[in-house]
This record gives sequence, C-alpha cells and structure tokens, in this order.
Amino acid sequence: MEPKKNQKLDPNRNSLLYFFVGMTMMLLMAFLALEWKTFYSSDEWDRATLKIQDELIEEVPITMQKLPDPPKPKIQSPPEIKIEKDDTEIIETVIESSETNQNEEIAEIEDIAVAEEDIPDQIPFILIENAPVFPGCENEKTEKEKRECFQEMMQNHIRKNFRYPELAQEMGIEGRVNVIFVIQKDGSIGNVQMRGPDKSLEAEAARIISKLPKMAPGKQRGTAVKVPYSIPITFVLN
Repeated sequence: MEPKKNQKLDPNRNSLLYFFVGMTMMLLMAFLALEWKTFYSSDEWDRATLKIQDELIEEVPITMQKLPDPPKPKIQSPPEIKIEKDDTEIIETVIESSETNQNEEIAEIEDIAVAEEDIPDQIPFILIENAPVFPGCENEKTEKEKRECFQEMMQNHIRKNFRYPELAQEMGIEGRVNVIFVIQKDGSIGNVQMRGPDKSLEAEAARIISKLPKMAPGKQRGTAVKVPYSIPITFVLN
C-alpha cells in the first residue's frame, strides 16, 4: 500500500536542521550585539547645553603701569692732579745693579756660610745608609754583609736567651710576639714596644731584648741617628 503523503513535501522533514541554523544565527547576532563598538566622529564636547549669560562676560580694563626711571650712570670724578712747588725735595729710589764688579774682592772659602744638611732624627733600618753594627760584625767589608750579619746575630741572641714561660706552658699558650725597639744614637737599646697573645709571652720577649749588647749606632751621611728595628719572636710548644 503506498503512503498518501509525499515525503519530499513534508515540512517536518528538515525541522532539526532549521532549528540549528536558526540557533546559530541567533547566537551570531547576540555576539555581534555584545561586541559592537561605536566611536564618536569628533572629540569635541557638546556646546548645545552650555548657556553663558551675557552679564557674566566681563571685559578686563586696560591699566597703565608706570615703570621706575632707570638708574642714572655714576660719573667718576677725574683724578686730582697735585702740582708740587719747585722747592719741594723729591727722594728718588736708586736701583743698584746686581752684577759683579771686577774691582770687588772675592771672599775666602772659610768666610762662606754653608747650610747644614737636614737629616731626620730617626731613619728606618731598611733606608739608612750605614746600618747599626752588631758586636762581632765589625770585620764585614760591605754594607750588605753587615746587614746580613746583624740579622744572623739577632737570631742567635734570641735562640741563646730564649726561655718558655712556665705559666704559658701550663695553660698551653702559644703565639707570636711582635717586638719593636730603637737603637739609639749611642748604640743602646730603648723605646721597646711589643704586642702578643699573652702578657707572659710579652714579658719574656722584653727580657730577651733587654739582654742585647750595645751596638755601633747607625749613621746617615756620617751622622749618628736613631734606627727602629722590628723582629717577631715565636713561642711554640713541642
């Protein structure tokens, strides 16, 4: 039996397709409505609503300002010329010549004063011309040999007179004492200064330095000067 209706002419055949197409168009229109932006063609504000009364418009009066007069230029009076009388005595300054005259006598050499050399009172051991001489180093010929002999004799003196303090041994105190002393102009030792980790070690270092013999003083250009000297003394427990 054949159907009475033609399937191609049935309006409900593509209803689902029509529904999705319509829904898509509605969503597109909603999206365009939300995202639609408008811009003003001119950034000038609207003057139509602004009403200015004529009474409020005030003309600024023109006033005349008087400026102060410019300062008058200062006219300096001409210098006063004083005319002296003819009988006034005028003392003239005579400029003597500094050139020598062939008739002038020549001074003797003994009469010429010689300025004394400015030699410092104290010069370091490294910079002094003639270093102090330790007893036993007098036979060394050169200055370098005398300095090396001085260093060696100082080390021998420390080793010979070295004694570790008992209190420092009991407490296990070790360290290095830096000693600075000055060899005076007469060769004696003075102005002893020291710095160490403990008073007992400093006292022992001072005792060793006090036993140094008298030396030949250091000289700068033949003049005896004070010479500071520094040496470390190390205390180490075995």
